[in-house]
Formats: sequence, structure tokens, C-alpha cells
Amino acid sequence: MKYLLVVLTGVLMLLGIQAFAQEPVKAEQGSDLDSLRKLEEAARDTLIFNSKYIRYTNLGLLKDSTQTVPIDTTLYRFHNYNPLNQPERPTVNLGNLGLPYREMLFNPSKTIGFDPGFHSMDIYRLTQDSLTYYRARTPFTSLYYVNGSTAEQILKVIHTQNIKPNWNVGANYFRIGARGTYRNQNADHMNAAVFTWYESPKKRYNIMVNGLFNTLKTEENGSVLNDTIFNSTSTLGAAQETVRLNNSSDPVRQTSKQKGFFLKQFYYIGRIDSLVKDSASKVLPTQRLSHSLNYTKDFYRFYKNDADPYNVFPDIANDADLVVDTTTVSNFRNEFMYSFYLRGKAVSFIKNEVKLDLGLQHDLYKYNQEGYDLSFQNITFKGNIGYRFSNRVTINGNLQQVFQGRNAGDFLYEAQAQFNLSRSVGRIILGAYSQNKSPEQIYDRLNYTYHNWDNSFDKTKINNLSFAYVNPKYRFNLKAEYFLMTNYLYLAETTFPNVIEPRQEGGNISMLKLSAGKTFRMGNFNLESYVVYQKTDYQDLLRVPEFYTYNSFYYGNRFFKNALAANLGFDVKMNTAFLAPSYAINISQFYNGYPAKFSSYPIVDVWARFSLRRANIFVRYDYLNQGLFSKGYYTVNRYPMPSALLKYGVSWNFYD
Repeated sequence: MKYLLVVLTGVLMLLGIQAFAQEPVKAEQGSDLDSLRKLEEAARDTLIFNSKYIRYTNLGLLKDSTQTVPIDTTLYRFHNYNPLNQPERPTVNLGNLGLPYREMLFNPSKTIGFDPGFHSMDIYRLTQDSLTYYRARTPFTSLYYVNGSTAEQILKVIHTQNIKPNWNVGANYFRIGARGTYRNQNADHMNAAVFTWYESPKKRYNIMVNGLFNTLKTEENGSVLNDTIFNSTSTLGAAQETVRLNNSSDPVRQTSKQKGFFLKQFYYIGRIDSLVKDSASKVLPTQRLSHSLNYTKDFYRFYKNDADPYNVFPDIANDADLVVDTTTVSNFRNEFMYSFYLRGKAVSFIKNEVKLDLGLQHDLYKYNQEGYDLSFQNITFKGNIGYRFSNRVTINGNLQQVFQGRNAGDFLYEAQAQFNLSRSVGRIILGAYSQNKSPEQIYDRLNYTYHNWDNSFDKTKINNLSFAYVNPKYRFNLKAEYFLMTNYLYLAETTFPNVIEPRQEGGNISMLKLSAGKTFRMGNFNLESYVVYQKTDYQDLLRVPEFYTYNSFYYGNRFFKNALAANLGFDVKMNTAFLAPSYAINISQFYNGYPAKFSSYPIVDVWARFSLRRANIFVRYDYLNQGLFSKGYYTVNRYPMPSALLKYGVSWNFYD
């Protein structure tokens, strides 16, 4: 690992002498950048493989057809590498990449059925939905590396190749290593997967198989002792600040592990159609049978072998330095689906198409938490119906309901209508859903050392209405959402210090969420803006900001006969002040604690990104304006966010 980092750093320095950024190109505009690379390669005498020979798919793209899309080699948002700081999905977190987080904007989960309730590390996981399968006419390797000194480092390696024209194999290896700004913030995450995709020569049968592994390890420092760290005159560096859990030789830590095996196969019956000349891109069935098998085993562990001089944990009788709390969940899932598609034989564009999906999902669970065992099953009915009146109007309905088992009565009913008005006017999307969900297991029962309860809460109900307007021509989108929630569950602090308990709000909670995005172009200058407004009658309970905005301004151009594309710009994000959540270490959960509200100021990051042949590179300096309005800021009570830091990253693709 050390030698690989040295090589990548040296390559970055050599390339950095020649150039400094690239014109922004969105994913759908990636062909422009790829064309430049192809022109340069076409001048050679021999065949040079490039990105056009590599296509990929995922479970979402395979939902009702066989389709592949080209890999993205553009620079669009390439510098937004941190999953905690995505423009449309900001988070509140403990102050460093790899540490627990909670979403800042209101985005309720749309899942039903059994849920153990541990989600503060989900964003770092490699999941079945995010795993990709490839068609590679040449062996393909992608290297991705980000360096932020010792504060954070990311390494991603993907290799895939076709051993036959219709049979692909590959592997992923992702790593996050971060020490953080303050003491005992180490994060060490590893994601790995091996995968294969086989398609029969006549394109009727497909099978995907993978083995997936996640190991997430984080240290817990209990927050910085100095509550006025950004207002005091202390000359201590961040690494020397005292933290509440201070035993660096054996720090308090959380470990989350997951291993899984997945198999999905489907067979097309009757006529199959294609929408494009290259039948490998999209194959449409008229009938389809599918089966998937998924086995996962999740392990959550809290470890402490340290004294508690600053009362981070609740006061309990016979409190000991050594505490080990564990939860294990295994799930064996089988899903069978039958799909029927009725359409005309002319498929230059699809109109008057009826789609119907019917299926059953069987889940077998085994759950253990410190001697408390559960073994149970759920059977879920799944259905989907869609009708395309023309190439302008589409209606879809989705139904999921657990009708047998421990979580019987859970359901998710969803409907959507899309109206394509015209290329210049855009399209309108109307949506609605109704959800009835069992409480997460952590709310109903917890059997840990510092927190122990046994409840029987009612199911949470969420009703949603949404309106969206999208205009690709003018690069504008608008969305309005209304949520009505009943029996909302949350964690709150009791009258005893550091003791929390689950609570349920039985009344109706309303949430209005408005969001809009617009891209402006003035010659080589670009401005991307995204704005969100959230209003609820329970602001103190939900604890989300009323206003959030992200803006990215940059200059883009091409140099050296179009061989180099470059961008230079800065990002500004800001949200209004809101009651910050607190964090319970021993259960890795965010809760409503002391009502701390911190001042909010703009955060400015400056960056450059550029592309040269097969390499994309960025350099960025985060929190450029530190010290202008304040010395720092918080998003979670007592946990300061990182200080200004220089970072760089490189992505390099190999097609041989």
C-alpha cells in the first residue's frame, strides 16, 4: 500500500506541472470528452482500446430489461468525492470522513419489514444496489486515490474482464483510512466484492453472482472537552486538544461487519425486442421469470476498555471499564417474480405498453443481542403495474406488503405519473406514496450495558405527495414534497445526564420540502445552484435546517489542441441555524439532547480539476474562509467540524 501511494503521488505531481482543470461535462454530455480522447487515439496506427469498449449495468438498470450504459469518464462533480458532503445530500456528522453521520435534509426511508436500526455508517457500505456488473471488450482496471494528508485517504481499485464475449468477471477493493483532525478519530473501512455476469448467446438467460464484504471500524473520542474551542484563545493545535475518551492505547471503538452472497437469474419467454441498433445495449422482453437469492450476516460491536472521567456514559451500578456489546443479524432471502409486457412490434419508440410485475419475497431472520434471540420470517407480496399511453405520458404503480410474519401489516403503496411536454418545455412528474412501517428494533428493544428497554410502539405512517418539473434544455429542476407523518419515532435525552430513551409522537407531523436546481452558462463560466427550503410544525423535534443552499462557480476551457480539459472554481454551501442533534456513543445513534443551536456561516472550498488522456485529477482546499467569520463550526453538539485542509485525488483507467 505504501509503495502504491508513493507512485500515485509522483504521477500526480508530474501531471500537475502540465495542466490545471477541465470544462464541466454532465454525465449525459460525456460523449464530448470521450470523443476528444478517441480523436487523439485514432491518430495511431494500431487499435487503441478506450472507454467506449466498457459498459456496465446494475440491479436498477436490470429491473425490467437488459441494458448497459457507458462508464463515466467526465469531470462532472469529480471533485465531490466525500460521501458526507454531496451537494444534494449534505450530512451532520462527527467531523471527519469515515465517522458516523445523519442526513441534514429530511429524507425518510421508504423500506418496510424488519430493520435492526443501525444506520449511522450506511453511507460507507458497498451494497447490492451500488455494485456494478460490466461488459468489457478489453480488460478494464480503474484506480482511484484521494489524499488529505493523514486526515483522510481513499483508495479504490476495480478490475474486470470478459473471459468470453457473454461472460464477465471482476472484483472491487475500496479502502478509507482517516485519522481525523482531533485525537481518537481513526476510521478504517474496507469494502470488497467479487462478481460475475453471464448472458446466454441468444440473450434470453442472465445470471449475476457476487460475494460482498464490508468491514467498518471507527474510534470514538467522546467529543472535545473544550466546549468553546472556537471562541477561546487556546494555542493548542487540534491534535493536542483533550478529548473525553482519552486512552489512545486502547480507544473506544465501533465495529460493523457484513458479509453476503447474492445470486440473481432471469429468463425471457416469447419475443424479445431491442430499442437500439446495438442489441447489447438494451434488450426488452415480453415475458420474464426471475429469481434472486440473497444471504447477509451483519455484526455490530461496541467496545470500551477505559475509565470514564468526564461522564460520557450514563451512571449505572457496578460500572466497569470493560464493556462489549454486540448485535448479530442474519437474513436469508428468496424472491420470485413474473413480469409481463404487452407492446406493439414497432419499437422505434414505445407507446401503448402495459407492464405487470407480480412476485413474492420470503425472508428468514435470526437476531441476537446480548442473549436476546429472535428467529422469525416475513413473506412480502410485490406488484408493479405501468402503462405508457405514448412517448409522452407514463403511469406507474408499485405495491409492497408484508402479509405474513413478524412484520405483517407493513406496506408501501406508490404511484407516479410522468408527462413529457416537449424538449423545450420539459416534463412534469407527479408522485405519491403511503407507507406503514414497523418500528426499528432498536426502538422496541435494546439490551446493552448502558441502555436497556423493552417497548411496543405503534407502526409509523407516512403519506407523501410530490410535484417535480424538469427541463434538461434549460438545466432547471424544481420539486415540491409534502409529508404527513403519524407515530414518528425518535431518541431523546431524559432528565438523567447522558441517559436516552425512545419516544413516539402520536400526533400528526407535517413537513413541506421545496428544492430547486439551476445551471447557468456564460461562455466559459458556469454556475450550479441548488436550494432547499424545509418547513415543519415540529422543528424542535425533527431538527433540520429551514434553508440550505449549495453553489458551485467555475471556469472551464480546453487547451493544447483539445488534449487537456480544465476547470477552476469554488463551492459555497450554507444552511440556517438549527438545533443540533447529540450523539450516543454506545449505540451509535443521534438523538435530541441539549438544545444547542450554533451560528451558521458560509463554507467556501476552492478547487481545480482537469483531465489528460486517461487520467482525471483534482486539487481542492476545503474551508478556505476559516477565520473570516469564525474559527470553526459544528453540525453535531460538542463535535467540531474539520479545519481547513489541502486535498488531491486522481482517477486513472487502463483498458488493456
